[in-house]
Amino acid sequence: MSQTSPLLSLPYIQPAQAQKHVTHNEALRMLDALVQLSVESRALTEPPATPADGARFIVASGATDNWAGQDNAVALNAGGGWLFLTPNVGWRAWVEDEGTEVIWQAGSWQVQAGGGVPDRLGLGTAADPVNRLSVASPATLLTHEGAGHQLKVNKADSADTASLLFQSDWTGYAEMGLAGEDAFSIKVSDGTDWTTALSFDPATGAASGAAVSSGPEDGNPEALVRAGDGYLKGTILGPVAQDGNGTPTGGVIERGSNANGAYVRFADGTQICTSPDIPTGPISNQAGALWQSNHLAWTFPAAFAPGMPPILTGESGNTGAWPTFAPHGVLSTGLKATALIQITVGLNLRLCAIGRWV
Repeated sequence: MSQTSPLLSLPYIQPAQAQKHVTHNEALRMLDALVQLSVESRALTEPPATPADGARFIVASGATDNWAGQDNAVALNAGGGWLFLTPNVGWRAWVEDEGTEVIWQAGSWQVQAGGGVPDRLGLGTAADPVNRLSVASPATLLTHEGAGHQLKVNKADSADTASLLFQSDWTGYAEMGLAGEDAFSIKVSDGTDWTTALSFDPATGAASGAAVSSGPEDGNPEALVRAGDGYLKGTILGPVAQDGNGTPTGGVIERGSNANGAYVRFADGTQICTSPDIPTGPISNQAGALWQSNHLAWTFPAAFAPGMPPILTGESGNTGAWPTFAPHGVLSTGLKATALIQITVGLNLRLCAIGRWV
C-alpha cells in the first residue's frame, strides 16, 4: 500500500502505526495550506524574518537559505518550520501582493490574462490563441440588463482591422467594419478576390465603392445614383429596352430627332412623336361640303409597335382649320387640312402621335 495519496501526496496512516495522530495532523496541515490556495508573495528567494504561523509563499527561482532547492514550491510556515508542497498542473493560487491569479502550467507559475480572468473560453467548441472566445450553437444572444446594449469592436491603430467577417465553410464572403482604415466599408468576395461594395468617408459621410455610380458617365445600370450626379448616362437617359417579360433593361427615357420630327420613348413602352411644320398650301372646295387641302403625309420619326397605331392630334396657326387623318399605320399617316371656309394662304400643321414602341 502506498504511503501517500496520488494527487496531493497526503500521508496515509499505516497499519499498526504508532502515534497515528502525527500522520493525520500532517495531512490536515497540507490540506489547510492547499485548499483555497492564497500566497503572500512569489517574489522572495529566502524566508521572511518573522513569518506568521500558516503564512504561505511561492518560492522564487534561485532560492537560498532554508528555501534552497525549493524553487516554485508552495512554502508553508507550520509551527516555526517550513513545509514545501510541489505543484501539479492546474494548481491555481492568488498572489496577494500582486492582486492577481497564477496557474501552474508548462513548468512555471503563469499569470492569467486580465488579473485572474481566464485568457480563453470555448463554449461547445475549442478556443485557441487567436479565437480566444469560441461559441458553437444555433444562435448567440447579447442582451441588455435594464437599459441599452452595445457590442464594441476596438482596434489599436488606424491600419488595423475592426470588423465582422462572414464565412461559409471557413471561407470569407463578406466583411463590414473598419478594414485597415477608419472609413466604414462593406466588402464582398467570390471566395478569392475582395471588392469594396460601399465605403463611407469618415469626415463627410460620402459614399463610394463598386455599388455607387462613379459619375454621370458611368454606364452601369445597377449602380446607386449619387445626388450630385443629376443623372446617369445609360440609366436615366439612354436607349430604352425591355426583356421578354416586359421588364425595362435599358434607360428610363430615350430622346431623338430627325428630318421627320422628334420622339421620346419611356421605359414602360410609351412613345410620343411630334412633327415638324407640315405646309398645307391653300385650302379650297374639293368635296362640295368642306374646303380641303391636297393629300398630305407624315412619316413618323420613330416607328410604333407593330399592329398598334398611335392616337393622333394636331393643330395649325389658323383656328378655322384643322387636320383630319386618313387610315394610318405604325410608320406613317396620311392627312388633309380641312376648314369651313376657303383659306388662300398656306398653313403649317403641327402633329402629335401617342402610342407604344413595344
